[in-house]
Amino acid sequence: MSVSPKLRQSVFALALAAAFSPIVSIPAIAAPAPAASAAWVEASNRNAAIVLEAQATFSPENASDTGLSQYDGLAADLGPDIVERQIAALRQARAKLQQQLELERDERIRQDLEILIGAVDQEIAGAQIDARYSLPWVDVPQMVFGSMQSLLQEQRPAARRAKALERLQRYTGQLKGSTPVTEQAKARLTEKIGQPGLAGPVRGQVEQSLENVPTYIAGIRKLFADMQIAGAEAALAAMEKQLHDYAAWEREVVLPLSRTDFRMAPEQYAFRLKQVGIDIEPRTLVERAEVAYLETRSAMQALAPVVAAKLSLKGIDGSDYRQVLRALKSTAIANDKLEAHYKGVNTELEKRIRQQGVVDLPARAMTMRLASPAESAAQPAPHMRPPPLIGNTGEHGQFVLPVGNPAASGKGEAYDDFNFAGAAWTLSAHEGRPGHELQFSAMVERGVSQARSLYAFNSVNVEGWALYAEAEMIPHEPAEGQFIALQFRMLRAARAMLDPMLNLGQVTREEAGRILTDEVMLSKPMARQELDRYTFNAPGQAGSYFYGYTRILQLRAETELALGAKFDRLAFNNFLLGQGLLPPDLLAKAVREQFIPAQKARG
Repeated sequence: MSVSPKLRQSVFALALAAAFSPIVSIPAIAAPAPAASAAWVEASNRNAAIVLEAQATFSPENASDTGLSQYDGLAADLGPDIVERQIAALRQARAKLQQQLELERDERIRQDLEILIGAVDQEIAGAQIDARYSLPWVDVPQMVFGSMQSLLQEQRPAARRAKALERLQRYTGQLKGSTPVTEQAKARLTEKIGQPGLAGPVRGQVEQSLENVPTYIAGIRKLFADMQIAGAEAALAAMEKQLHDYAAWEREVVLPLSRTDFRMAPEQYAFRLKQVGIDIEPRTLVERAEVAYLETRSAMQALAPVVAAKLSLKGIDGSDYRQVLRALKSTAIANDKLEAHYKGVNTELEKRIRQQGVVDLPARAMTMRLASPAESAAQPAPHMRPPPLIGNTGEHGQFVLPVGNPAASGKGEAYDDFNFAGAAWTLSAHEGRPGHELQFSAMVERGVSQARSLYAFNSVNVEGWALYAEAEMIPHEPAEGQFIALQFRMLRAARAMLDPMLNLGQVTREEAGRILTDEVMLSKPMARQELDRYTFNAPGQAGSYFYGYTRILQLRAETELALGAKFDRLAFNNFLLGQGLLPPDLLAKAVREQFIPAQKARG
């Protein structure tokens, strides 16, 4: 239930997170702005290019994924002194931005420059903090799969997909001047072993990585076969051997260095919260989430008998939301019918969005599909793969639905959290329309500046809109859809409680798991995915959903009170989408200074 990971981090941090589906990208040759773009947007994009170009040498995969084809065949730099070299390049870019800020008089461009400078400062700080506290272990098999998957998509032009072979040859060291990425990753970790204060990766994460190696290899081979990339067998064979050799090295070297205590240094966790956009103290977040958790559970309890009566659930105690939820899950939709069912719900949601005047929608259809086993291993929760945000030639986002958790200790356990009728409504509203798919489509189609689409990005901005989109659609869904929407909202409150509590040592993983399975009523593999997210896959990120939603909801309330009878939901929601991914404070400023005065001035 998220956007595919897209954190603005150092190259090493990106590799560590296997985040090669990022929105940060590098237009050394910037694509033309959409025809509807204002001149100030084009001027702002020229400033963004300063940062983007500084990053190109280190993570060209990111540039490619964002839409810049000149980087399609290139591969990440994990060479010696990578952190120091990247920080130096970013500092040079920052100096240029500061010079531009001192000269710029357009307030909108100045705001974008401040966003860019803040993004650079945050990336430098993240690289320095990680270098201070963590051994630089890279999950190379996941990284390579994510990179290949981002390029070998059906929506990509064939000429671009063909470049995947060149990139794979660079990863395997088959092109002149290239070094196998596995050897680079080994060297970067080995040179840091023994340095005081550097913690190894979490043991569970390394073990999970090792389990997934065959899945990633099979997934990469399938991508090359499906996209009919000719002449790739030599590179694929080299990749397969190198990834197996890397796994053997991990068992010998990395596992003994790994730690069973998943908690990171306090400074690291505090930075993670800041990085995703949470600007309040963890304890304050927990307290707010605790209240919301209990309120939402009570709302589920109140709705349970209505759902039980409507669906004629025999032998079910309608006063117990847990029993009602189990009964809903018991009527599962077969995997071969799941995609068609979701597409039908998506169509009905769009009809209701238009009828109720929730927000304007594109005329084209939305893409939704089931995840492959390798995709599920890389990201075992429902997510949306955003489209290229630069130089887009008609590509659009994809709502991707996993049906199981291949990383579940080799068991391949299936989820029962999304494959029943009630779940399809709110999950489609979140990942599809009016949630993430519309959010990113709007940025492509309305010509939002790159500072606001690429560099203002954080989880609070992105996930806050998706939860708000869920809430907008709840009144227009059937009772069972409303019931599951409340369950998912309770999950987001649980996340905002449990992630900080786990990372601050206030609750054990076992107790957090009990809450997720016995109270939130997640399946065991889904709960395991959640706990992995809180403890090693993305510590700090899980609270961003709840926090972002509350910030937008507060802004909505403020706007309604200010406008009274003049409040227009359609205009408000369209305005929010038109701002790109502004942080909550800047979004509120735009609403107060632009939207509210304009609405008051209407006749």
